[in-house]
Amino acid sequence: MRRRDRSFASQPHGESSRGSRVLESRSFEGGSGPWGLDDASSLEHRRSHRPLIESVDCKRWTVAYPTESEQTLDGESGTAGRRHFWARAFRANHARRHETDISLISTDEHGFEMDKFVIQGGQELSGTVRPSGSKNEALPCLAATLLTDEPVVLRNVPRISDVDVMLEIIEDLGGTYEWQEEHRLRVQTEGVDTSDLNSELCRKIRASILFAGSMLGREGGCKLPPPGGDVIGRRRVDTHFLALRELGADVDVQEDGYAFEADELNGTNIFMDEASVTATENAIMAASVAKGRTRIQNAACEPHVQGLSRMLVSMGARIEGIGTNILEIEGSKELWGCEHRIGPDYLEIGSFAGLAAITPGDIRIEDVVPRDLRMIRLVFDKIGLTTELEDDTLYVPGDQDLEIQDDLHGNIPTIDDAPWPAFPSDMMSIAITVATQAEGTVLFFEKMFEGRMFFVDSLISMGARIVFCDPHRVVVVGPSQLYGATLESPDIRAGMALLIAALAAKGESTIYNVRQIDRGYEAIEEKLQSLGADIERQTVEGEAG
Repeated sequence: MRRRDRSFASQPHGESSRGSRVLESRSFEGGSGPWGLDDASSLEHRRSHRPLIESVDCKRWTVAYPTESEQTLDGESGTAGRRHFWARAFRANHARRHETDISLISTDEHGFEMDKFVIQGGQELSGTVRPSGSKNEALPCLAATLLTDEPVVLRNVPRISDVDVMLEIIEDLGGTYEWQEEHRLRVQTEGVDTSDLNSELCRKIRASILFAGSMLGREGGCKLPPPGGDVIGRRRVDTHFLALRELGADVDVQEDGYAFEADELNGTNIFMDEASVTATENAIMAASVAKGRTRIQNAACEPHVQGLSRMLVSMGARIEGIGTNILEIEGSKELWGCEHRIGPDYLEIGSFAGLAAITPGDIRIEDVVPRDLRMIRLVFDKIGLTTELEDDTLYVPGDQDLEIQDDLHGNIPTIDDAPWPAFPSDMMSIAITVATQAEGTVLFFEKMFEGRMFFVDSLISMGARIVFCDPHRVVVVGPSQLYGATLESPDIRAGMALLIAALAAKGESTIYNVRQIDRGYEAIEEKLQSLGADIERQTVEGEAG
């Protein structure tokens, strides 16, 4: 395997060995640089500017509609109203970051102390790492414990903040839980006798919507506030309502949330208007205790949906078609307790594979499910990353020459996402970061969330050459030298992508708002340290003035 040249000294900014394919960053107002500056000042700005934010809860990442008086980066009055909304949103996102210095903010909106990561980039990483259990499986499995009075034991549960919030909600309802071991959890909801869910807790996480199906099955209804979670674009809940109404529930959309009520749930035929993961999970839970047989078509079939289904089967539910988009569920009068192991987080596995791609050392990732990685490995192949399977271990050889694999006839390839088994949307941020270090040009097409791509602002500030086409598409031209920067994590997956970029960058980086990363990645700095990363978690200390 050829050793990769990481000096970047022979490649000036804005040039490439594939000269005909160089795509310069688009200017929004004047100049040729990405922020309306000339190339020289743009590069210096990207290397040295300090990203700032408007608020600690990342609300700035929602698509904005700036007014006519919106200030440009240079402080001049803009005419944003005359431009396409995506260009205005992207520019406004950057401009607003100059209002509040994040380093002066020491607590989040709930009053808890905020942490930051300080990273010295460019270290050689190597060794063996084991992923945590899947967050996206653990959360619906916790909601499903409400379907029985008997104890449920879950193994390989990730110790992350979203799990903590789900447990707080269950405890607030009258349930109990006990950590029997580090990742072994016993939950019993025998004491639950109310449908009044804690609004403040539910607003903290997107997964709170999963209580709709389980509470309908247990108490005949509940009231939920609009769910929280990452701000990565519009995340509709209509499909949940469609499925639950088909099963016999009344859904009342109110100003402060949603009220669900059902005298009786009855099996039926459901055709989902989109393959929504959490809507499918709600439908599965409700149908498992409904009267009669339910057929769900266009169901989501991600590994975590399969995991929930297998747990429900262990509780006595009768579910056929697990792993396909057509599920047949025969309702049961009563479910019982069980013991269930949460599967490994294939998104964390993909994240570590991406990390290995742009750091020099060999990395082995243990406890993988090979069938869950088929599309992720195919996409990494397209970026030029070779991975090898050794039973339940994924091996990523070090120091690879990453080169984008052209489509036939030399066409620029496209990497896009779609529901399972296609490439997961949650892996787009990681793949984009890896592509910044690969030779060639590639188009990324994010079809599902219009806000996920805005994190590339931070990659550009580190030196990446990325053309922001619109909220759903970016073009990456690589390789480019990344430089340390002060960053802020906007959501779970983008936060991990920026952490990977910082580990590959030259110099020191500081990442604020790491609680977003903590929501999906357990003890991530400890795992990275075990591989040789120079990363330290520090508490943010506010300063006056």
